[in-house]
Amino acid sequence: MNTRLLVVVDDVFEMSTLVATLRLNEIDVIGEAKSEGVAINLLRRLQPDVILLDMNTVGISAVKIAEKMRKIDENVGIVILNNCSDLRFMGESNDEIPIGSKILIKKSIVDFTVLCKAINESKIAACEKHKVQWINGNTSFQEKAVTGLMAHLTNTQAEVLRLVADGMTNAQIGRTRYVSEKAVEQVISRVAQELNVQLDSNKNMRVQLVGEYYRWLGAPHH
Repeated sequence: MNTRLLVVVDDVFEMSTLVATLRLNEIDVIGEAKSEGVAINLLRRLQPDVILLDMNTVGISAVKIAEKMRKIDENVGIVILNNCSDLRFMGESNDEIPIGSKILIKKSIVDFTVLCKAINESKIAACEKHKVQWINGNTSFQEKAVTGLMAHLTNTQAEVLRLVADGMTNAQIGRTRYVSEKAVEQVISRVAQELNVQLDSNKNMRVQLVGEYYRWLGAPHH
């Protein structure tokens, strides 16, 4: 019996190409939703085995949607498509991911069967309460090394790096986190050490850190 799948993706082109490819791979796509409200209604009405969520869903993160859906159906399988392997850099918490979920890093999906396998296995993972699984097997050795460096950052360091990348000054970050500018400077300096960003009189440290952040995140930065 084929896995009955509900797809939640807000991008029209991505939705159409993704659904068509899934069906070619014998995944039974029974519903498509471009918003949280529609997705929850379809979950209640269609009772799918698995939900496939894109992390870029407009208005609310895929993790928040997944949490709400898991409260409705505690055994529904969850597969999340994401751009990076650490949700802290997207303003989320890795600890909030529903148990048994499988998260696939988009750029690592060279073979579409990887996604299909995750979908087919996620129902069992949810029912048996498996640990959250990150699927990032096709990235290069260098990318895995950078991921390892990022994983060593504390939650505070990860948040400060994200705020730096958002263009906030040390003073603004300090007000946001209720700490002094000096404390922010110390955190930024520590982040630079962790990411092996060397002091260079010809280069601005913040610019280097932002460059590393976006390079690792897999997002364009202008």
